[in-house]
Amino acid sequence: MRRVRPGTTASRGGAGSRAAGEERTLTSVAAGDRFDSGEPRDLPRLWHVTLSVSGERAPIEDVRRALEQLAHDHPFLLTSRYADDHAEIRYWEEARDLHDAAAVALRLWGEHRRTAGLPPWEIVGLEVIDRATYHHRVAEGHGPVGAHPVGVHPF
Repeated sequence: MRRVRPGTTASRGGAGSRAAGEERTLTSVAAGDRFDSGEPRDLPRLWHVTLSVSGERAPIEDVRRALEQLAHDHPFLLTSRYADDHAEIRYWEEARDLHDAAAVALRLWGEHRRTAGLPPWEIVGLEVIDRATYHHRVAEGHGPVGAHPVGVHPF
């Protein structure tokens, strides 16, 4: 971050540069302010969720069976990758905002541990991104690993 004394300019050149002596006006954003995109805030949006879990080793067949059961119970799951001590689940969540999508994702493993027979692993990672960011990453070749089709697969 570059700092400039009042009354001086910090021109980087180019088309948007300010004239010599022209001061830049800074604005502040209050905590809790949101960007107004012009869209109603109550409409749900799609969020791409990647949930990573890990823990002590479990029989690989049991891990696969549990993830398949979770996918059967919740067909919104896109793909799961697993090993005997960790797994990654990717899916789309419809939610009003990122906070709601993340809250649902953080409850997913624990709430379905018993019904799906999931291992007693802990959540070690969570990524929630909006649909536009997901598609932007995929278009640039930086998206999720596309080598596995939808379903449950070993790492």
